[in-house]
Amino acid sequence: VQLQASGGGLVQAGGSLRLSCAASGNIFSINFMAWYRQAPGKSRELVASLTPSGRTNYADSVTGRFVISRDNIKSTVSLQMNSLKPEDTAVYYCKVGAGVKDYREYWGQGTQVTVSS
Repeated sequence: VQLQASGGGLVQAGGSLRLSCAASGNIFSINFMAWYRQAPGKSRELVASLTPSGRTNYADSVTGRFVISRDNIKSTVSLQMNSLKPEDTAVYYCKVGAGVKDYREYWGQGTQVTVSS
């Protein structure tokens, strides 16, 4: 599985961005999908996740502002980010889990999101 993330950029506080992560390769084995982020000097943290059944999970800091979704036709996972804050500034990474008995995780290359105050 290969992942290509896009959609990052510079936005003012209060604005919105939509990140997308396109999957290719053995996409039919993909089950778990998620977005992480890593700010300078901090550890990578889970932002949002989506299970095959459609169950979502969000970090407390983004609940109510971010929405993770999946487009099975386009084989993409997206992160709609609204009401952005300067503390949302980070490199955002998509991650997918694929397979069952041979479960593996794959990471996208990261996309920079910068929120100015």
